[in-house]
Amino acid sequence: MTISDPTYWNNDVAFCFERTHKLTQDKPCITIKIPFERLGLDESMDGVVLSDFALRGWVGHIEALNELIYNRSRPDQENGAFYCFRPTNVVLQRNASFVEFSSGTWYLCLLITVQLPIKDNGKAMRMLCKMLPKEVEEFIAEFDLSELRASFELVKKQNMIREWLKSSEYCAFIANGSILPRNKDNSGPLEGALPFTSPEDLEVEICGVRGMGIKQGVTVIIGGGYSGKSTMLDALNSGIYNHVIGDGREFVITDQSAMEISAEEGRSIRNINITPFIKWIPNGSAEQFSTDYASGSTSQAANIMEAINFGCKLLLLDEDRSATNFMIQDAKMRSLIKREPITPFTERVRELYESVGVSSVLVIGGSGEFLSVADQVILMDNFVPKNVTQEAKQLCEHDKPSERIPLTKWEIERRITSDHFSSYPQGSGTEKLMVSAMGYLMVGEEQVDIRGLYNITSHAQLAAIAFLLRKIAISNQDRIIFLHDKIKNALEEMEREGVDLVFSSFFPGFERWLELPRINEVLSVINRMKHLDFIKSTQNMEA
Repeated sequence: MTISDPTYWNNDVAFCFERTHKLTQDKPCITIKIPFERLGLDESMDGVVLSDFALRGWVGHIEALNELIYNRSRPDQENGAFYCFRPTNVVLQRNASFVEFSSGTWYLCLLITVQLPIKDNGKAMRMLCKMLPKEVEEFIAEFDLSELRASFELVKKQNMIREWLKSSEYCAFIANGSILPRNKDNSGPLEGALPFTSPEDLEVEICGVRGMGIKQGVTVIIGGGYSGKSTMLDALNSGIYNHVIGDGREFVITDQSAMEISAEEGRSIRNINITPFIKWIPNGSAEQFSTDYASGSTSQAANIMEAINFGCKLLLLDEDRSATNFMIQDAKMRSLIKREPITPFTERVRELYESVGVSSVLVIGGSGEFLSVADQVILMDNFVPKNVTQEAKQLCEHDKPSERIPLTKWEIERRITSDHFSSYPQGSGTEKLMVSAMGYLMVGEEQVDIRGLYNITSHAQLAAIAFLLRKIAISNQDRIIFLHDKIKNALEEMEREGVDLVFSSFFPGFERWLELPRINEVLSVINRMKHLDFIKSTQNMEA
């Protein structure tokens, strides 16, 4: 290995070294490149599924290496250690494992970091030149093509169901036999949990798989405490991604644009129209609403308006995470409160679907207000679903119809100026980028609270969002930034060229792992920035 070519070869497997960060020279990053031929792979295979499968198998080999060198009386800096990314149960594009074509050969690449033992060069050499290559050979020998084929077949069927949903009247599907409850660390199905069984009158068959179909429109999930309502909503929320074999939610398939919406008291909101839900604001504007510390109702209104702007076609709401005054207002309260700025969600949920095609699935345990506007009502009883739509409609037959409120405008366009969109704090010549374990992302002067974003799968996905925003900021040449187009193009480039495209070794404190995010979460982070200048659609674009 030389400085000019930091790569060494063990037979036909390459080990490529690079510095993780200039301050951690004792913790290099190594990309292990294994030729497809050694693993019996075909270049036509889906690279994301292959990489995901390989990474899950590789984790066990890293554990085996660490068992050989572990010494509980010494920290990793003295003892040495191998690190790799441990994926959750969803299939995503990552930099920890990927496919590469180089010099006429296809390679499966595995990315690891290694803590070299301080002042023990002999052990460091054994770790890198003997132990690691030997374990890679073990990985190659144990690579199971039949299990890989099973993973390909699963993803193929999952994607077929997703395509079917796009052209059907359904927005989600839960297969019979799915295990929805999670274990204590949320890493897999709860042992002994009751398998899901669809009510007969809601059962559909998609691509040979039978289960419960949730139609577009308004679906209300009801039930007593601990009946499985929120568990079903959580499963639907996770169904935006494909899950691996053994997860229990392999065939919980949800519209990939879906977002879970909640009240997010304290979030920052910048220049957004919330008039569909908040008619007026004291000493302020509901059409161009801004605040550094939103209430529960205004934050939930902004979250919905932003989700629609992202292209979201399915909202998932849990009563327990929502602002009560935002969700409902019964007849008695209406008669007492004469001056109410809030238009409750009950009065807009049907219009959302009928006007802009946005469906809603709501978990409701304490109010019957939503029953009258629901297309279907599902009762959860000890994790067993039952279709009670007809009973619910009969209960609402004699309800006095509410006064029809005027239709509203849902479309908004989000643009920002480049003035404060920077990874450099004002007056500083040094960039700032950090992801805190406390639920904050820091870019330049911005400290963004991301604790209310439920669809970020891992710290690696959040790190990818941070690096992506930084890359857009430093490469931007535009005065006016059309957020949706800019981020969509950047994500497509990451998907095409590799997630690592946005990584920079300049910033300390980051783990090396990145996962490809959705555009929804990237835009959600931007919308929570306090210093950006959002432009209303009527402003002069040349300004």
